[in-house]
Amino acid sequence: MSVIYVLLPIAFGLGIAAVWAFVRATRAGQFDDLETPAHRILHDDEGETDAPSENADPKYTPHCD
Repeated sequence: MSVIYVLLPIAFGLGIAAVWAFVRATRAGQFDDLETPAHRILHDDEGETDAPSENADPKYTPHCD
């Protein structure tokens, strides 16, 4: 039972140290994604071209042959 008096503060100390290290790394920009914005331009935006424009004729329906 006396081992709990030693292990419990050690566990809390390690937990606090892990949270502190995570917050410090996040504020320093260690988790910033630098590759995705550069690759985003290479992918086609198919969803934007499928939507009808505001000036489109509502009576017109495209025919698929």
